[in-house]
Amino acid sequence: MRSDVALYDLSAPASLGDVLRLLADEEGKHALIAGGTELMVALGVGRLEPKSLISIQHLRELRFIRVEDDAVQIGSGTTFTDIRNSSAIAEHLPLMVQSASWTGSVANQNRGTLGGNICNASPAADTPPVLLAYGASVTLVSSSGSRTLPYSEFHLGYKKTAMRPDEILHTISIPIGFSGYRQYIRKVGTRNAQAISKIALAGLARVEGDVIADIRLGAASIADRPVRCLAAEAALTGMSIAASAMEATVRAGRAALASEARPIDDIRSTAKYRAVVVGNLLEEFLRSLA
Repeated sequence: MRSDVALYDLSAPASLGDVLRLLADEEGKHALIAGGTELMVALGVGRLEPKSLISIQHLRELRFIRVEDDAVQIGSGTTFTDIRNSSAIAEHLPLMVQSASWTGSVANQNRGTLGGNICNASPAADTPPVLLAYGASVTLVSSSGSRTLPYSEFHLGYKKTAMRPDEILHTISIPIGFSGYRQYIRKVGTRNAQAISKIALAGLARVEGDVIADIRLGAASIADRPVRCLAAEAALTGMSIAASAMEATVRAGRAALASEARPIDDIRSTAKYRAVVVGNLLEEFLRSLA
């Protein structure tokens, strides 16, 4: 047997309850695997510990899309293909459909899950900027109960989340009611598809007359985690998009965004490039409002 092959154990409990009991009884021993599009890469290069894997891909309890009065509920096991094919998500949350279409190849989208994209906790992931802009929340479950928290509080740092070792991400809840908002999303990568983002920005804005009444911005690759751009939002709320005021609005937005962005240098891009480009994307969004 080749010594360089990554070995692992794999189990597939019959129900979500069985998975939760196993996580509680043997805390920290197991890693969860759904689509495996990220996890198996990490395993193959030796970056994954532990190597005892629990498959949750088959659990129907985690794969659903439900529209309620004020939100769309998406199970963590829902694939990107499910999201792309959902008429409900297309109607209420069009930016989710766009971000799902960016996530790898069609084969990756058939296997990869929304929960996996979130829990992998990459600062460059495709869906987090959209979830942040829409103001999503997440529900975590364990054998002792459940808890719900704003998605903006889920990521704590690079590859760090608020999820405990005995918990599973169960539901992503995304508010609806943005029909009166202009919606924007842009990803900058090495190529148009199947590329990890150098920068991504998602935005929603409600304009009343010539004034930005509400604006929501989520970004990838400008910090050690996906971030909601609160300083830029605060600076832009109440600003005018009239032709005579647009330059001042753009300057205020770019300055505020620069104050909170903390991009890094890595193999895909430089911090300087990222800082400039995310400002360019914000300016593009603001000018589109006029």
